[in-house]
Amino acid sequence: MTRWTGVATCSVIDLMHYFAEPFAQGAPEITLLPPERVDDPRAVDFVLTFNPADDTFTPYPNLRAVFSAGAGTDAIMGCPSLPDVPVHRVEDPDQALQMAGFAAFHVVWHHRRMGDFLAAQNRHDWARRVGDQSPTLRRIGVMGYGLMGRAIANGLAALGYRVTTLSRKRPDPATRGISHMTTDQIDAFLGQTDILINVLPLTPQTTGLLAAPLFAALPQGAALIQLGRGAHLVENDLIAALDSGHLSGASLDVFDTEPLSASSPLWDHPGIFVTPHVASTPQHRAVVENVRRGLGKLDTPVGLQPASASRAT
Repeated sequence: MTRWTGVATCSVIDLMHYFAEPFAQGAPEITLLPPERVDDPRAVDFVLTFNPADDTFTPYPNLRAVFSAGAGTDAIMGCPSLPDVPVHRVEDPDQALQMAGFAAFHVVWHHRRMGDFLAAQNRHDWARRVGDQSPTLRRIGVMGYGLMGRAIANGLAALGYRVTTLSRKRPDPATRGISHMTTDQIDAFLGQTDILINVLPLTPQTTGLLAAPLFAALPQGAALIQLGRGAHLVENDLIAALDSGHLSGASLDVFDTEPLSASSPLWDHPGIFVTPHVASTPQHRAVVENVRRGLGKLDTPVGLQPASASRAT
């Protein structure tokens, strides 16, 4: 059995807490260690991470690959110590199902104004409200039509919502029951969106996209569900749009700095629903299998390479 050695490290969560047992049970050929238990950094084949510290990769001169513990690789690709090796992300269909359910919950939360009922419950107030429950009365806009966007759009359309997606090009074939628009139609797209869901990738073009000009293009009383990347959102602009009454509410699951600072005004704003980046997380088995597949594409572990093939100096 070919054996591999990897390091699990992250600046915001203890990956060994989550993955030590799944790797031990599901991939006995892989030794996964925290950085402090590495005896020989030259023997490390890969790193498993999500939000690496700036110097995460520096100690390991012979890395063959880097694996994300989630679907995103933004923080990894931006790490200054990242070497020139393949970076693998997790692609787990179950994550799309999780994301679709999470998005549907928040669509219903904003559409049915569930926060009002919680406030009424605290007052012991039988504040019955009828007449606006039909999903056909809310227009949902989904920005991004990859794995997550498709699942969200399909799920909401199945619930009866009127769904329009925005992406660089129209899907071919189009999805039955869902309208599609392209990014050159973004003004028209925003103008017909009552609840906006963002699952765009982070690019130079999308960084800071969720800002005052975009909010102003939404109809009065629209709501935002932010499930993309933290850097998409200009937080002060969102607060201003909520305080002015132009936006009725927002659900935020991702933030530019995570964990969200205890002093952030987002925590206490009455129009904002904060969750700690939990909309969609890969199952442990999917992470293990992703690492196994990636390692299987490599020739040999560092420890089995001839000395002349090592990149150690």
